[in-house]
This record gives sequence, C-alpha cells and structure tokens, in this order.
Amino acid sequence: MNMITTRDGTEIFYKDWGTGQPIVFHHGWPLSADDWDAQMLFFLHQGYRVIAHDRRGHGRSSQTSGGHDMDHYAADVMDLVSALDLRGAIHVGHSTGGGEVVHYVARAEPGRVSKAAIISAVPPVMVKKESNPGGTPIEAFDGYRAALAANRSQLYIDIASGPFYNFNRPGVATIQGCVDNWWRQGMMGAANAHYDCIKAFSETDFTEDLKAIDVPVLVMHSEDDQIVPYADSGPLAAKLLKRSTFKSYKELPHGMMTTHPDLVNAELLAFIREGESSTESLIVATPTTA
Repeated sequence: MNMITTRDGTEIFYKDWGTGQPIVFHHGWPLSADDWDAQMLFFLHQGYRVIAHDRRGHGRSSQTSGGHDMDHYAADVMDLVSALDLRGAIHVGHSTGGGEVVHYVARAEPGRVSKAAIISAVPPVMVKKESNPGGTPIEAFDGYRAALAANRSQLYIDIASGPFYNFNRPGVATIQGCVDNWWRQGMMGAANAHYDCIKAFSETDFTEDLKAIDVPVLVMHSEDDQIVPYADSGPLAAKLLKRSTFKSYKELPHGMMTTHPDLVNAELLAFIREGESSTESLIVATPTTA
C-alpha cells in the first residue's frame, strides 16, 4: 500500500493515480479515501492526477492515540503534499474534509495550491455559541458521541440509511450499496479517532482560515443538507472567502457526490477549467435538485 510517514510518525495511506495536474480529495467523517471513487475515476479519465488519503485514525492509516484535531489533519496533508511534491494542486473536500481543506489551504506553501472546492462542508463553524447563535447546539454532538461509544456500528447504519443521503425523505429510494459502503468505511477506522473527530469538525472555527485564502474556491451546499445545516455553513463560508463561487441546491443530500456524481463531477470540472482572471466573489444560486 502507498504510505507516507508524517512528522510525528503517523502512517498515512493514500491513492495516487494518473498524471497531469493533481487533484487531492479529502473525505468526511468517519469515512476514507474510498468515498471519492466516483470522482477519482471521472477525473482520472479527464487527464488529471488524482490523489486521496485516509485521515489519521480513519481507513487504512495509523490508528493513533492522539492528534485528532484540525491542526494535525492539516499538518498531515502538508507532509503528504511535500512527500509527493505536489504543485498547483486542486484540493477538494467534503464535510469534515472541507474543513481540512480550508485549514490546510490557509497555511499552504506558495505555489502548492491553485484552487479548492468544498462540498457540504463544515466551515465556518458548526457548534452554537455566543459568536455563532445560528449554530447547532452542543447537545447534538454530545448525542453523536454517546451513540458512538454505545454502539458505533448501529450509529453508522442509522446515519447512512437516513440523513446522510436523505434516504429518510419521502419518495427517496434507499440505495443499499451506499449504506453498506458507508458502514464498511466507518468500521475500518478507529473508534477513538472518530469520537475525537466529532469535536474537531463541530467546534473548530474556520473563520480566519477562510479570510486568509487567496485562491479561487468553489462552495457547494444543499438547502436540504441534514448533517451540516445550510444556513450556517455554505453561504457564510462563501461570503468570507476572497474569491468564491457559490453553488446552492434545493433537495440534494449531504452526500451529494455519491448520489449525484454526474452533477457534482460536471460542476467541479467546469470550475477547475474556468479562467482565474476575476478576483471578485461570484455568488450563483443553482436550483438543480436531481
């Protein structure tokens, strides 16, 4: 297996296919690089070099006892980028991976990143607090932690078969393969890493990271996202970025790149290929629902 060893001795698994401009994919909680299969195959056939890694404690990477926070996640990405000598890369993150992208890109060495995209992502900050009154109450995340500690396997089935893909919505048919693959990826990782990651994705404030990013960033979010509420995430993140393109949707699920890969892949490809002459933010409402 492809592995790099980080500065603190953690082994990070990664996939690295093809040649050309690199696109690096960052997965959500509690998944793995496998969650990007549909995107990696598509962009590989478009002539790009596609790379995806398993976050520490997730998938096939080391099940470390600590370091399950955004600072370590971003440092691990820096070590991966350095080991592979990636330059002018495009970083694409989903959910927690979107936070990881924002935290990394804000700190990346000059020339390493050309663009970024975040899908159903957690920035600016999820948890409700005095400075974020519209956020999700901490009790919701405490509930995730309690359920994970009690029966992680059942929690993952419940999330995948319900709100993650909107399979709990009237008229939305369950795709059993998506549920099974979500559960499989989750159970590959370490319980302690997944438990600690809940704090990382829900309580990290990415506001200053978003403000610091200079490269163009595509922000994609659905109004019917049941995991990362729309009003407190995508629109706010787009406004904080210097060079953002915001695409909103009406009824797509949190895991839109799995249920609607053709739409997501086309949006990403158009953004990657478009010119970078404009330095102004572009806010675009896209009503596509299927």
